[in-house]
Amino acid sequence: MSQYIFGSGIIWATPLQDAYGNTIANGTPIQLAVSQEISMEESFDTKQLYGQNQFPVDVGRGKGKVGVKAKFAQVNGLTISSLFFGQTLSTGKFAYNFDVTGSLIPASPYQITPTIPSGGTWSQDMGVRNASGVPMTKVASAPATGQYSVVAGVYTFAAADTGLQVFISYAYTTTVAQTPGATQMTIQNLPMGAAPLVQLDVYFTKNGKTFSTRYPRALASKLSLQSKLDDYMVPEMDFDCFADPSGNVLYRGLSE
Repeated sequence: MSQYIFGSGIIWATPLQDAYGNTIANGTPIQLAVSQEISMEESFDTKQLYGQNQFPVDVGRGKGKVGVKAKFAQVNGLTISSLFFGQTLSTGKFAYNFDVTGSLIPASPYQITPTIPSGGTWSQDMGVRNASGVPMTKVASAPATGQYSVVAGVYTFAAADTGLQVFISYAYTTTVAQTPGATQMTIQNLPMGAAPLVQLDVYFTKNGKTFSTRYPRALASKLSLQSKLDDYMVPEMDFDCFADPSGNVLYRGLSE
């Protein structure tokens, strides 16, 4: 039976070096899971030699380019940090609470202290909306009607607004004990040239026949994170591939 390739395939990326130039001796292979699409592109520049006639008398091959593009739906901190930025991944979580439930402004002292998810710590105000969805005005202290002030996660409103429904949004952080498995990263502005290196492995199988490709050296050149109304986010990561110390750019195996 002839060999055919069907489906999106499987792709792994194994970190080889972090963005600081440190070799990763025992890199963890990371599957770009829930694969949606994998594109492997191999191309060359060409130079055409012309004489007095319309068509070239010779063609020479110039610079070559090998690239891989992967679209995948499963998102996690290890994938983004290790493969694209190559910087430190920490535990705990940095997140936002977008209030869709609302709270009623109580009587004196006219204050609301939101309950932080997972017992985390309030870190920054992200605005207050009234029941009509109109933003209220933030002031330093002594708020008047339609205004609020906030200090260390305690929101204070005007006495005249008692009983009104408000929606409070804010940023917060948690520890690893409060949210096990959560990750966070702080990306630094490193010198040009600093980038993590990975090995890429792409695999397809159908009817017992396989198509396998290994790129021994690759550098992630683009990360695209796009959201859509009524659809899933499907990140895309692009890689530029190049030769390993032995001069090999790729290894490929087919069943036929």
